[in-house]
Amino acid sequence: VLGPSGAGKSTLLDAIAGFRVPTQGRILWQGTDLTHAAPNTRPVSILFQDGNLFPHLDIWKNASLALRPDGGRPNKAEQNRIKDALAQVELAQLADRKPGTLSGGQQSRAALARVLLQERPILLLDEPFAALGPALKADMLALVTKVADRLGALTLMVTHAPEDAERFANQTIVVADGFAHPPVDTKPLLANPPATLRAYLG
Repeated sequence: VLGPSGAGKSTLLDAIAGFRVPTQGRILWQGTDLTHAAPNTRPVSILFQDGNLFPHLDIWKNASLALRPDGGRPNKAEQNRIKDALAQVELAQLADRKPGTLSGGQQSRAALARVLLQERPILLLDEPFAALGPALKADMLALVTKVADRLGALTLMVTHAPEDAERFANQTIVVADGFAHPPVDTKPLLANPPATLRAYLG
């Protein structure tokens, strides 16, 4: 989801997640109308820029909330799933650490482990790696792609950077002038951008 600041990219994700109700139109997923569904009932996982981790809980406990939102103790099968998810994001050795003791990239990985455990078919990324350096950001985008492929999840990522779209997305939705354009293949879009996108890219 590519476009200038203030165009409505995050608003689009908020509507899909259920944090905003559209003033017109509907939100459909596989034939089901989600327009007025509560956020917690939607088949959606979200990665925010700050990771949305609880600072007083260790990484294991933060991940376990995906399976036990009430804070209850995971059973044996759930514990094995948590171990597997943390191993996949390369945090198995840091499970007992608090978020504040981890780097930004490690915190992003912890948030991604929770997404793995939720196993929902829609993944929304609201510029979760904007604060990371270029190399670490590229690593995280590759890891998200791997996770999304494993889940078979539709992934929508908000970005200001066309290079992120080219690296990450098969298709791109351009948001400009208050309008979300239909998704188109990313490479030809960036090779020959329409006027609305050309004005933004310069």
